Amino acid sequence: MVTPARVRRLALDLPGAVEQDHHGRPSYRVGGRIFATLWDADHLNVMLEPSRIEARAGEQLGRCEPVRWGRRLAALRIDLRHASPALVARLLEEAWRRRSAVDGPWGP
Repeated sequence: MVTPARVRRLALDLPGAVEQDHHGRPSYRVGGRIFATLWDADHLNVMLEPSRIEARAGEQLGRCEPVRWGRRLAALRIDLRHASPALVARLLEEAWRRRSAVDGPWGP
């Protein structure tokens, strides 16, 4: 199990990461862009590329599932009760890299 406090430490250890409220939930951002939200004490959403969301969900059955916003794949939800700290750190870094990329899909 990964605690919310551990998630916070892992997220804020990434270069340039900050924590900010997002509709009453903690969000982790880089360059003003959200790369993860702590949905509740047991679930973390990480914003990956849509193809990576599907791939990671398939690799981590029972630990991760896709999150849709309407018809769009928006995030990968990690069940913190069943995830290892290494898995959470790896997925946070993947989401951080996507959002911190100057030439990425979300712009500079």
